[in-house]
Amino acid sequence: MSRRKAREAAFKVLFQVDQVRADSEQALAYLVNDHKLTADEQEFARLLIESALSNLQEIDASISQFSTDWALQRISAVDRSIMRMAIAEMRYVKGTQSVVAIDEAIEIAKRFGEENSPGFVNAILDRVRSDNTVKNEGGEYHTAD
Repeated sequence: MSRRKAREAAFKVLFQVDQVRADSEQALAYLVNDHKLTADEQEFARLLIESALSNLQEIDASISQFSTDWALQRISAVDRSIMRMAIAEMRYVKGTQSVVAIDEAIEIAKRFGEENSPGFVNAILDRVRSDNTVKNEGGEYHTAD
């Protein structure tokens, strides 16, 4: 299984949801066929998408908190979608190492973002990681990694 491939698919779905209010399941179904995702890749992409969308308010609050010079809507849709995906993985996917999620987000930003995207995404995600509080099953927050 290529988790990067799954992350790229999740990013693309989140981007479509952000930009054109696409249905996440339909967008993922299209990408599954287009990118020939395996069952494991589909499952991981779906987990990232669902985690991001169901926790969008909290994720966006974190981005806003650590992006003091840029309002959330002024951040490019590509960067915003990448960060939403990475924060969802860091905070809500069990067994995730934050540094891996950040490294993968930076690589996706290099491929799909603008020239300054990798540095910007890295800076915000590193701040989120430093404050990496995660909800446990009881709804309480605890520090991860």
